[in-house]
Formats: sequence, structure tokens, C-alpha cells
Amino acid sequence: MNRFLPALVLGFAVAAPVQADLPVDRDEIFFDVYRGDSRFGEHRVRFDQQGEDLRVEVDINLRVNFGPINFFRYEHEAEELWRDGELVSLQTETLEAGDRVRISAERQGSDFRVLNSALDRAAALPASLPPSSHWQGYEVGEESIFNTVTGEAMPVTVTYLGRETIEADGRTIEADRYRMSGTLTVDLWYDADGVWAKCYFEIDGERISYVRRAA
Repeated sequence: MNRFLPALVLGFAVAAPVQADLPVDRDEIFFDVYRGDSRFGEHRVRFDQQGEDLRVEVDINLRVNFGPINFFRYEHEAEELWRDGELVSLQTETLEAGDRVRISAERQGSDFRVLNSALDRAAALPASLPPSSHWQGYEVGEESIFNTVTGEAMPVTVTYLGRETIEADGRTIEADRYRMSGTLTVDLWYDADGVWAKCYFEIDGERISYVRRAA
């Protein structure tokens, strides 16, 4: 079950651009997360535009229980601060297997200075790396992203798979599908406004899917 974790927060003909801007008509994206046909949690992304700054809050909460026994628990909280289309800071806290890990990243020139609470040293990453929060989309051909759980660069390949009809917001919509291949393969869909609409991946024989609720 713990192998779900990298995909959940990793985890274009028309690219889904990095769009550090408030999604059209939305101050929140809310997903019900399913394991097979069973709901086992939720994933929220909230947006707060404050002048030139865009503050993005991510909250993931997943549980698998067998009767009164909790078999699996995963929590991830993140706060991103964007300014003039650039990520300037990132704070995350992840609960995994009973341990909490905190990541802090601050832009310093062309790099991020990254601190991981599980390590005793700072690291530097290129500030051009998009964070693995999915809402802002990724460019086709992207080769690396900023893993917001580990604070490390993660090699990926992003490809565009075409436009499809999907279920989102309790209705049928058209969305562009992209595939991010790396340690895991994660499929992501973005609607006509460029807003994240769906997510799907498979691991250890399990099907994990995100279904977006109506705003």
C-alpha cells in the first residue's frame, strides 16, 4: 500500500501550460479518490489570489480501514506561493507510515534551497522545476519535476494522448489527456479551461482514480 505514495503527489499537441493563475471560476478543485470502486479519501486544492501573489493549498487525506483497524493512513499538506508566474516558496508536511516529513523550499536566484526535516543538510534544485502538485499542468517533453514529498528532483517523461470524454463535476466533459511516465505511470486530464479534471494510475494490481466534484 505504501507504494501509492509517490504517485499521489508526483503522481502536452496542446500543452497544459504552467498556469500560475486562478483557474477559471474556481477557488477550489476537489477530488474523491477511489481504490477500485471504493472511495478511500479526498484531495483538495485551494486557490487564493492576493494581488500579484497566488497562494495554493493542497490537502490529501486517505484511509483504508478493516473494521475498527486502520490499515493505511496517508496525509499530505502543502502550501505554494506563486508570484509573476513563478513558484517562490513551498512548504509541505507528509504523514507516511507514522512518520512526518517536512519540506521547505525557497527560491534563491535560479535555484530552490530545499530543507528536508529527515536530513541534516540543505539541497539545491533548479527553480525551473514544476512542483508535483498536478494542478498547474506540465509541458510536453518535461524531463524532471520537483517531488514535493521528498524534496528531490524526479525524472519523468510527459506525453500528450489526445482529447477524451470523461466524467467530472457530476457530468460528461471533454478533457485533454497527458501521461507522466517515471517510477510510476500517471495519467492526468485537464478540461477546456486548463483546470485539472481527473487522475488515474495502477500499482500492485490496484486501480487508483480521482473523480472531480462540481465546484
